Amino acid sequence: MLRLMNDDALHDFERRATIIDGVERTVYVGGRGPAVIVMAEMPGISPDVARFARWIVAAGFTVYMPSLFGRDGAYPEAAPGLAVLKRACVSAEFRALAANESSPVTAWLRGLARIAFAECGGPGVGAIGMCFTGNFALSMMLEPAVLAPVLCQSSLPIHQPEALNSSPEELAQVRQRLEREDLTVRAYRFEGDRHCTAQRFAAYAEALGQRFLATVLPSSAANRSPPPFFADVIGCPHSVVTAHLVDRAGEPTVAAREEIMDFFAQRLRGRARG
Repeated sequence: MLRLMNDDALHDFERRATIIDGVERTVYVGGRGPAVIVMAEMPGISPDVARFARWIVAAGFTVYMPSLFGRDGAYPEAAPGLAVLKRACVSAEFRALAANESSPVTAWLRGLARIAFAECGGPGVGAIGMCFTGNFALSMMLEPAVLAPVLCQSSLPIHQPEALNSSPEELAQVRQRLEREDLTVRAYRFEGDRHCTAQRFAAYAEALGQRFLATVLPSSAANRSPPPFFADVIGCPHSVVTAHLVDRAGEPTVAAREEIMDFFAQRLRGRARG
């Protein structure tokens, strides 16, 4: 299996300075087709996150990948990654430690979804969050353009495994929309993940009912040699489609990746791939 052990220059993505509500962020854009917003896990847009974005491009979508934290394209070393995590935990843009509150950065991300929809057209936009950003795809459902939310190993709020990174009012609005428009939320975690626990998925199920479709992968399916940040700081099977994905046919993580691609195809093109 190919190891991604160097920085990624992201040269095949267009680098855009995007201003929404007076806040400027870098967004990496690539591909053609309906839009999918890819929100990186900690500690940022790593080579594994970029690889996943390229798989989405290859599946026939336009990727919008915003820079939310960390050094873009950096290989996830332990000490620098931990420093990024600590800064994000005290940032006003994220509600990393607070239960039942939505992170303010999600308003900016909903604006990005509107831009992506206007540029790419189609029935709507897909969104996938991972780890620190996992819940953000759910919050983005308050934007009507977002039709296909995917939550990978949602890890906020930290230290409260049974809590969610959404306000009760937001969850009620999202559930109403899911039922009204016959939409679903897909979610993924490893069974032994200490940061995205069974309690958290149970809380999502209680809040969203049968509209929440969860997939739990066995811990044995995780890549056993992830980058140092994931080996030393995360310390358990965690990143389903990036650092802990085993890129071989027949692997459960590859099946999860393909299920996500088909979910985007069904929602954003009205049909499965193939």
